[in-house]
Amino acid sequence: MKFFGRLADKESELGKMISLRNSMSDLDQCHQARDLALDCYLGAIRNIAHYAVEMDPAVTSVHRKYLEDLAALVSGGSVAALNESRATLRGVLREYREQSSQYLSKLRAELSDAVSALQQTLDSLGQSDGDHDKQLRSTIAKLRGIPDVAGGEIRQTVLAAAANIETSLEQVRKQHKLTVSQFLMEIRMLHSRIDAMESAASIDKLTQLFNRDEMEERIKGARTPKLSLLLLKTGGLRAAESQFGAAVAEELAGAFTKRLRNSLPPAAVIGRWSEEEFLALLPVDQFEATGLAKRISETLAGAYACLKSGKTVRPLIRLRVGVVDPGTDAAEKVLQRIGEFLNAG
Repeated sequence: MKFFGRLADKESELGKMISLRNSMSDLDQCHQARDLALDCYLGAIRNIAHYAVEMDPAVTSVHRKYLEDLAALVSGGSVAALNESRATLRGVLREYREQSSQYLSKLRAELSDAVSALQQTLDSLGQSDGDHDKQLRSTIAKLRGIPDVAGGEIRQTVLAAAANIETSLEQVRKQHKLTVSQFLMEIRMLHSRIDAMESAASIDKLTQLFNRDEMEERIKGARTPKLSLLLLKTGGLRAAESQFGAAVAEELAGAFTKRLRNSLPPAAVIGRWSEEEFLALLPVDQFEATGLAKRISETLAGAYACLKSGKTVRPLIRLRVGVVDPGTDAAEKVLQRIGEFLNAG
């Protein structure tokens, strides 16, 4: 019996060893998979830096530096660094897209100015050519009108010169038209290239909001039977500017506006009442507007991931949301109620 008991113990120990070895093998595979995923992630970041489209050399070099710094940060593989890198990578790419879009817009404006200047030049040349053409043809007509009494030999020489002048004039006109056509073709090709580049770089652009004066005019002119006013009093934009700078404050305002726009119906008209106050005209009843206000107050307040010198910072947005029913009140009364809510607290 003791023999069988020892045999059972041996089998149990052997089973434990096999189970431990299998666990170690699984752990090794997990580590290998983690190392491979980290290596692929680092490779992706460095490839994004390497293959970034060359725009403004200064902007592109800074963009690549930010990505190289990010790769160095996550190369250690710490969980905290990897979690933080998600927002940082998104911010770096978003910033470069916006800078590229601005660069292309500037390039397009310069191209349009150059095209206008060239068109004016071509119009001026065309006008001048027309005047010279009339003068030359008038001179040719005079030469051909020399009477026979001037002498046959002299007259033939003058007529030959007139014919040569006319031929040369026609060749100059053809060459001029060809040059103008080539210029216009090149301009159209440049326009097409800039349009394609600008379209690719301008994905997800924020639409400019109406200002306070425009919103007041819309409120005064509103005649729809179903209308609600959504009022948003934010806090944090000034603090973000003081703590992180104007660029971060602008990015924070843009991110908040984007979330706000995505949270409202497509027909909503949104305006910026002041630096930290926003207003939206909604074609919905009070019940639906109140539900929207509740969801917005829950989802739009909190920390936003922004970029400062290639690093992620998280300024906070505090939010107070209200709903005004214009009803049959006069526009002045509605504006007074808006002011009372925004100025309170």
